Amino acid sequence: MLHPSRSWLPGLFVVLLMFAGIVQAKDYGDIQQQRIHHVLGQVDSTSGPEGPFKVRKLSTAGKVLGYVFQSLDVVDIPAYSGKPINVQVILDPAGVILDAYVLEHHEPILLIGIAEEKLHAFSARYSGINVNRRVVVGHSSDPSAVTVDAIAGATVTAMVVNEVIMRAAHDVAVSLGLVKGDAGLALAPARVRSDIFQPADWTTLTGNGAIRRLHLTRSQVDASFKGTEAEQVETASGEQVNDTFIDLYVTHLNAPTIGRNLLGETQYRTLMTELKPGEQAIAVMGSGRYSFKGSGYVRGGIFDRVQLRQSGDTISFRDLDFQRLNDVAMDDMPDFDEMAIFIIRASHRFDPGAPWSLELLVRRQTGPVSGTFSSFELSYQLPEPYLERPLPTPEQLAAAEEASRPMWLTLWYQKSVEISALGAALLVLTAILFFQDSLARRPALLHWVRRAYLAFTVVFLGGFALAQLSVVNVLTFIHALFEDFRWELFLSDPLIFILWVFTAASILLWGRGVFCGWLCPFGALQELINELARKFKVPQYELPFAVHERLWAIKYIILLVLFGVSLESMSGAERLAEVEPFKTAITLKFDRQWWFVAYAAGLLVINLFTRKVYCRYVCPLGAALAMPTRLRLFDWLKRRKECGNPCQLCAKECEIQAIHPDGRINANECHYCLDCQMTWHNENKCPPLINKRKKRSKATATDPQRIPVVQVDPTP
Repeated sequence: MLHPSRSWLPGLFVVLLMFAGIVQAKDYGDIQQQRIHHVLGQVDSTSGPEGPFKVRKLSTAGKVLGYVFQSLDVVDIPAYSGKPINVQVILDPAGVILDAYVLEHHEPILLIGIAEEKLHAFSARYSGINVNRRVVVGHSSDPSAVTVDAIAGATVTAMVVNEVIMRAAHDVAVSLGLVKGDAGLALAPARVRSDIFQPADWTTLTGNGAIRRLHLTRSQVDASFKGTEAEQVETASGEQVNDTFIDLYVTHLNAPTIGRNLLGETQYRTLMTELKPGEQAIAVMGSGRYSFKGSGYVRGGIFDRVQLRQSGDTISFRDLDFQRLNDVAMDDMPDFDEMAIFIIRASHRFDPGAPWSLELLVRRQTGPVSGTFSSFELSYQLPEPYLERPLPTPEQLAAAEEASRPMWLTLWYQKSVEISALGAALLVLTAILFFQDSLARRPALLHWVRRAYLAFTVVFLGGFALAQLSVVNVLTFIHALFEDFRWELFLSDPLIFILWVFTAASILLWGRGVFCGWLCPFGALQELINELARKFKVPQYELPFAVHERLWAIKYIILLVLFGVSLESMSGAERLAEVEPFKTAITLKFDRQWWFVAYAAGLLVINLFTRKVYCRYVCPLGAALAMPTRLRLFDWLKRRKECGNPCQLCAKECEIQAIHPDGRINANECHYCLDCQMTWHNENKCPPLINKRKKRSKATATDPQRIPVVQVDPTP
C-alpha cells in the first residue's frame, strides 16, 4: 500500500538559516606558553606570527630552539563533529615534532564520556617523530610507517588528530625549509643513461630543453629592486633599459648527447673519469655586463652569485667544485664571456631526474659593508630520453598507494572485516524482511532467528564495532547541509555510514521499526533483557493505552529541544544529547561517571518490568526516524477487517503497544518485531482464523449432500 506525503508533516527541517563562522586559530591563554616551557624550558625570545602559517620562532641567546604554530592556521580538516580540531605543534629545527597538544575540539564522544587525558596522552605519542615519517593509527602495510594505537572508543577522532598533526607539521616544516617536500615516499634517484648518444648541434639541444636559457635586461633587474634600499642604485638610463644584463645558459653534462657534443669526445671522457659515483656536472655559460662567477670568491670560498636548488635543498659551489671551460666542440653556439663547469658532489644526494633550478643572485651595494640581494631562477629538467628511472618496489608502491588515499578511504580499508560482517548481516536482515510471511508461518523458527539477530546486534554492532547511531548524527547532518557539507565527514566512520544508508532505505520501505527493532544495540539489549525477565516470571506492567499514547509526545519534545539548542550551540546540544544512554551503555560499556551509569542502569531496570520504556517515550533518535516514516512506500504488515473489532488479541500482545485498540498499527511506534504477523498466520491462535476453521469443520459435518463412507470387510 502506497502512502502519499501528508501535508501536515512537521516543518522542523524545512526552513533553516545558518551561517558558518570563519574558522581561524585563536588565543587559548596560558596553556600555550606552558606547553612551550614544558618542552623547551625557559625561552628568551618568541617572535610574532610569521608567514602564511603564522609560525612563531622560539629562541634562547640568539639560538633557534624551535617553531610553534596552531594547526588551524595550516589545515582545516573536519572531525566527526563537523568542526576542526586545533592542535598546537612545536617543531625543532630538524623537523622533529617536540610537542603536540590539542587546544580545542568539539567531538561528542570526548565532550562528555572519554576523559580528556586520553586525548592528550594520544597526542603526546607524536613527540620525537620526524614530520616526514608516515604515522598510521592502527595497523599499516607499510613496514616503515610509525603506528600508534587509537583512542579506545574514539577511533575516528584519533584518525583525524593524526591527520591534523602530521599534515600541518609537514607543511610547516617544508615551508620553513626544514625538510624536503617528498622525502617520506621518495623513490631511488634516476640514473643518467650512458648508452644513449646522438649527434646534436646547439640549436637541437636548446630546442629540446637540454640547454636552458635565462635572459635578463637591465630594466628587469631594476624592477626587482623596487621598494628596497637599492632601488636607485646602478639603475639604467632610458637608453639602457633594454640592454642585456646577463644572457645565461645552463645544461647537464653527464648525458652523452649533451656532454660529448658540447665538450668533445676527449674532454667529456676526461670529465666523466674524474667524477666519483653519484656526482653530476653542469655547465654554466653567460655573457653580458654581469658575471655569474664574480670576482669576490677566494680559494676555499663559495661562489656567491650562483647556487642550485632542488626539492627545498640549496647547493652552493666552492672553488674545488669549479672547473674552467675554455674549449667547446659546437660550431653554432654563441660566443660567451665566461663558461664554467660546476660539480655537484654525491653528499648532496642530487637526483638528476628531478627538476632543479640555478639561482642567480644579484647584489647591489647600499653602504660600505651592506647590500641588498635580488634573485632570479633558471629552471631545468633533464629530458626524459636521457634518463633511466628505477621501478618502484612493491613495498614502495604499497606505501605510496596507502599514503595517497583519503583519510576516510584508509578507514574503510582498516575496517574491511567489520564492513564485510555488517554487509552480510544487512543482507540477512533484508532477506528476513522480504520473506517475512514465510518466516511468520514458522513462529518457533522466527523467534530463534530474531533472538540470534538481536544478540549479533548487541555483541557485534554494539560491543565490538561500537556502531550505535545517535541523534547527534542527525543534528550533525542537518548542520552540515547548511554549513559546509563534506561527504568525507560522514564517510569517516564506515559502519555508521552504512547503517545510516540502510536505515534511510528501510524507512522508505518499511518505516523506522527496522532500525529500532533490529539494528539498535541499546534497543536489542533492552529486548533481550526483558525477554529473560519474562522467562523468570518477572511481573510485567503496561500503562493504559490513553496514557501510553500521550507519553509518545515526550520524545518529540526532546528532539525539538535538542534541535533548537543546536541552532545556538552544537556543543550544548551534544551535552544535552546525554539523554541517550547509548554512549554509556554501548560505546563506553559503563566505564564513566557514576551518574551516567546510574541513569543507563535505571532504564534497564525499568525495562525488566515494562519492555523498552526508553524507546517508546524518551528516545529522540526514534522520534527523528519516526517523522519520515509517514513517507514509507509500502505497508507489508497484514491486517484483517476483524482486527480491532471485535478482535483485540494483537493489540494486547504487542509488547510496545504500537497497535491501536481499533486494530491500526502505528508505524511511527512499531518496532517491526513481526509478532503480530505470526499471530495473523496462526490458524490455532488468530481468532478470525479459528472461527473460519470452526465454520469449515461444522459445514463439513452437516452437509446433507455428502454420503459417509464406511469400510466393509469382504466376505470370505
